[in-house]
Amino acid sequence: MGQPAEKAYYRFVVLFFNCLLTFGSYFCFDIPSVLQDQFQGNLTCPNATVINGTVDCVEGLGMTPQEYNLLYAIYAWTNAVVVIMAGFLIDKLGNRFGVFLFSFLCVLGSSLFALGSHFKGTPYLLPLMLTGRLLFGSGNGSLTIVQNRITAFWFKGKELALAFGVTLAFSRLGSVLNFFFTQKFEENYGMQWTLWGGALLCVLGFTSAIIVSALDKIGMRQLGLDGAIQEESRKVRIQDVKLLSLRYWLLVLTIMFFYNGIFPFIADASKFIQDKYDDYSQKEAAYIAGAVYDCSLVLSAGVGILIDYVGLRGIFALACAVFTLPVFGLLAFTFVPPLVSTIWLGVTYSFAAASMWPSIPLVVPQATLGTAMGLATSVQMVGIGVSNLVVGQILGTKSSETKIPLWRWQRMMIFMLANTICCIVTSVLLNIVDRRQGGTLNKTTKRSAQAARDSDREPLNPGEEEQNEDDDEDDVQGFKFVL
Repeated sequence: MGQPAEKAYYRFVVLFFNCLLTFGSYFCFDIPSVLQDQFQGNLTCPNATVINGTVDCVEGLGMTPQEYNLLYAIYAWTNAVVVIMAGFLIDKLGNRFGVFLFSFLCVLGSSLFALGSHFKGTPYLLPLMLTGRLLFGSGNGSLTIVQNRITAFWFKGKELALAFGVTLAFSRLGSVLNFFFTQKFEENYGMQWTLWGGALLCVLGFTSAIIVSALDKIGMRQLGLDGAIQEESRKVRIQDVKLLSLRYWLLVLTIMFFYNGIFPFIADASKFIQDKYDDYSQKEAAYIAGAVYDCSLVLSAGVGILIDYVGLRGIFALACAVFTLPVFGLLAFTFVPPLVSTIWLGVTYSFAAASMWPSIPLVVPQATLGTAMGLATSVQMVGIGVSNLVVGQILGTKSSETKIPLWRWQRMMIFMLANTICCIVTSVLLNIVDRRQGGTLNKTTKRSAQAARDSDREPLNPGEEEQNEDDDEDDVQGFKFVL
């Protein structure tokens, strides 16, 4: 009679608790986007007046647009530094080390961020909140890497596409619920309790980390793979980064330029909608901005299965960039209802996430996969961090208690357009180089996986060929998708 770890129900129990790892952290990540008015509102509203039943002043933390966007920039930059080593360390020290460390950093960072809100009007507010975002960023991006590593181990060769789709959907569910409920919660209980509520959800992730670690440890022991994985971990070397190809770097740049137009836009979308379109309340604007994540939640699993079936990852990456171009044009120069643009952006984002990140394991040797994923995430976060700073500078450095002028928002959208055009250029080059090197990205899953296995048989360094022929790395490493 087989061990429980060999049964289907066991891996789906692992999947459930693994999904909960990032549910709370994704909820916390975009709380500032929903409460942007409160973050940038006045410290007090002594001369507030009521116009048409609404108060013309929002009481808040008194941040400038530049300081507000710095909250997102420091998150991205911290990710950029930490994830370079996170994938390498997870490969060397194992899933359990990574899941405990990074989920604890999410709890610590979100708690410090909430604590900072109690120092409104003092010099301590911004340093405390930035430190909180720094620690939170150290944990969340790296936690996604170890989360996907666990998913890959348990579902490789089985329901892999479905498992990754469900994992991404759970994370996006946290983002969606944030856009639906955070503003209402803040109205009833205030900003400080809202931020502490987000920290409590990160505690849920830490609890899930304890459970999934136990399940992972017991399961690997029952399967007799614990010792084999430790042996493989000792072979991972940081020097393997030099083996990464031109195709890999073009893929990384394509990812960076695409995400440069997504996350900085979402960070400011709620206020943009209120400033440009007069008919939307803060709650309605948050719902519309969150439609990007709504689409991702609904489409993630189905799109992942579709792309696994038809292949064409390089073509999908190019198409996503091309079809994203009109979105920022509509937002900048027309008064088409913003929900049209956010849903449109959500669809292209869903296809991009399912086509770009899963392509990385197909263009790098298996032994360098952890380092390659961490480095790709790092480059992505550097780009997002710089974009957040540029957006903050475009929108101005003064307190935005009144509307930001439309011409500033148009310049921001033009900046997003420029990033999307760069994404088109790099994705075209990616497809050209990929075609010359066998067209791995655009093959169906079965054929591209075979090509990837063939490349894994090549020695990493001269003299290692005989040793590597005996290694069955596929059974140990798995794929790591960062979505």
